[in-house]
Amino acid sequence: MSDAPHATDANRGPSLRRSGTAFLGLLQGHVELFGLELQEQKARTLALLLFAGLALVFALLLLMGLSLLVLVLFWDDHRLAAVLGLCLFYCAGGALCALRLRSLMEDDSSPFSATLEELARDKEHLLR
Repeated sequence: MSDAPHATDANRGPSLRRSGTAFLGLLQGHVELFGLELQEQKARTLALLLFAGLALVFALLLLMGLSLLVLVLFWDDHRLAAVLGLCLFYCAGGALCALRLRSLMEDDSSPFSATLEELARDKEHLLR
């Protein structure tokens, strides 16, 4: 009879080790996935910032050139109307950009959705 509890403890030891090893394997997979997603997000953010900055520079140069062209064309007859029209155009463009920026900031999508989905699937499998 004293051998039965000892056999149960011996059977539990490897089972606990296997469970611990499986848990650590899952954790390692999730950490690797998180690291990959973090690297992808970093590279994507850097590329977005670079191209947004370049687009802004070129758009401002174009806007300055077009504004100068409008002022030169209307300088003799309607210079105040041309300046007022340009100001209204810039104001409308700024307002549209501000609205779009606000809508982008309110977007609640998670940058690490794959990691969160994997964790939810593992939780389901463990609770079965």
